[in-house]
Amino acid sequence: MASVLVVEDDQFVRSALIRQLTEASYTVRSVGTALEALREVAHFRFDVVVLDLGLPDLDGSEALKMLRGITDVPVIIATARDDEAEIVRLLHAGADDYLVKPFSVEHLTARMAAVLRRARAGSGEAAPTTEIRVGGLAIDPLRRQAALDGTPLDLTRREFDLLAFLAGRPGVVVPRRELLAEVWQQAYGDDQTIDVHLSWLRRKLGETAARPRYLHTLRGVGVKLEPPHEPPQEHQP
Repeated sequence: MASVLVVEDDQFVRSALIRQLTEASYTVRSVGTALEALREVAHFRFDVVVLDLGLPDLDGSEALKMLRGITDVPVIIATARDDEAEIVRLLHAGADDYLVKPFSVEHLTARMAAVLRRARAGSGEAAPTTEIRVGGLAIDPLRRQAALDGTPLDLTRREFDLLAFLAGRPGVVVPRRELLAEVWQQAYGDDQTIDVHLSWLRRKLGETAARPRYLHTLRGVGVKLEPPHEPPQEHQP
């Protein structure tokens, strides 16, 4: 039975979510402020957090940053802010998914189930013990560590999963649908999620979409990772 922390300051909404999630067989705790949420996460283990952005003490985006400082528990943002730039910023800050209010409890539980599947797949499957090397990239799936030209990369959980999946298939164009299925454990989804994480990875690999080195996007087809093509050295007499 999965445990959920609902962070919502609207008492009516919070009571409805507690009742409906309990009926759906989740174990639910709830708070109405960001600071209470941080205390809860520090003292109890949760499988997922549902975080409202409009909190009375701290903006939810600030609460998300603070949560990410102490835990990697999956966080689903509940927001009335239907703004693409805001959603991208929240994903960048560490959110695993988001829902725009109003939403049904069926929609929420479906998103929660998907997030939990991804988290369990990432922690429960046997990881390959062999280090993956592609050019200057070295990826250790067992220790979940990656380095570029000997320098460790500071990657989020999802960034590492995406990089390791692509690196395990060097030179192969992986369709976006396959990335969603294998990395995000989703049968369908928004391409924006993939694009955002690719953008973060490129930044950390020291490249851009316009000037790629490792990550190459084939428009309308998919993504591939391959070693950089170094220019041939001139012959020295």
